[in-house]
Amino acid sequence: MGRTRARRTVVALAAATALIALPACGADSGEADGKITLTVATFSDFGYKPLIEEYKRTHPDIVVKERISQFDQHHNQLSTQIASGSGAADVVAIEEGYLPKFRSVKDKFTNLADHGATDRKDEYLGWKWEQGTLGTPDFVMGYGTDVGSLAICYRKDLFAQAGLPTDRTEVGKLWPTWDDYFTTGEKFQAKVKDKAWFDSSGNIFTAMMNQTEFGFFDADDKYIGDTNPKVREFFAAAAKATADKQSANLQPFSQQWNAGIKLGRMATMTCPAWMTGQIKNAAGDANAGKWDIASVPGGGGNWGGSFLTVPKQSKHVKEAAELADFLTSAESQKKIFTGPVGALPSLLPVLDDPQVTSAKQEYFNDAPTGELFASSAKNLKPNYRGTKDQQVRIPFGNAMQLVEQGKASPDAAWDKALEEASKNLR
Repeated sequence: MGRTRARRTVVALAAATALIALPACGADSGEADGKITLTVATFSDFGYKPLIEEYKRTHPDIVVKERISQFDQHHNQLSTQIASGSGAADVVAIEEGYLPKFRSVKDKFTNLADHGATDRKDEYLGWKWEQGTLGTPDFVMGYGTDVGSLAICYRKDLFAQAGLPTDRTEVGKLWPTWDDYFTTGEKFQAKVKDKAWFDSSGNIFTAMMNQTEFGFFDADDKYIGDTNPKVREFFAAAAKATADKQSANLQPFSQQWNAGIKLGRMATMTCPAWMTGQIKNAAGDANAGKWDIASVPGGGGNWGGSFLTVPKQSKHVKEAAELADFLTSAESQKKIFTGPVGALPSLLPVLDDPQVTSAKQEYFNDAPTGELFASSAKNLKPNYRGTKDQQVRIPFGNAMQLVEQGKASPDAAWDKALEEASKNLR
């Protein structure tokens, strides 16, 4: 959720191959002075503080506490807490990439359908709702929070230097497909020799894969990464562009990556809704107005977003479910979007709200981020994630880095990815 969450999300998913057991922390769920105490566990700031204060005013018999951890620590602890049967908070956030990891232990989580969750089905983006049900309509694992719908952020000044259009609508027309995007990169680098087209091939490959209905696993949770033509197509395209020096070869969210953004080492970046904050913070005020935002190749797309779940071990499941419902309500998601966190809502009524659709970002030349990102979110089909999705994604990302480092050809890197993914599935 949000910009800080997203940075931690990508770093953790790139570095970890499995959940590491860490000591469980108590949930502090119980009675205090006759009041019920509920704990909400998240990673980074979800923007819940004012909402919790509001909730406590209307529910004087409930005390709500927040527990905020780093992304990897949060999910690792949850794994340990679920396995041990104690220590989990009453309401726990799970990032979309990790949700499939807990599919095998969904019986340890409250079915929110038993608490009226299915009444909210029509509020949600269809694909977001499907993620939260794990493909089982009668079981609701979690209430969706935000989404990270995709766009492309680009440097207007570098586009002008290359003789390319700078208007965001015209820029979007340059790349209806990813092939067009890479072809435009070739044209850019023919004119601007000292700049890269994009920041990281890993980010490009992730964006492409997140547009597929089925990527590394099919609906039966069977691994298809070695047979799915889309995986091969996307890997080959991103790897070829990387071998052709279109990538700045920067490790996402590293100090070098931040410096690269500030120095304008790349002309474009895959840009989920939360990435705008990353760019603004890294580039600084001196680069205000140099960046803009256009549509993403292939139409819609998503990178990031979370769900609020209620572990069964909570001593107050009913009250916890009601709190999770409140924190993800239309009014709450709207307040979070218009507040400092700015996380993009996952609810259709909020995405269609004039206050959301009219939102603009001054730093990005008043780009209509509300309209742009909402449109991207609505165009996306569900992106199925297998139970061992992360164990498989990591070898492909590592293989792409070998191409960036000049240590492997695209074909050799593909073979390496298949070999390592196969080992991780054993």
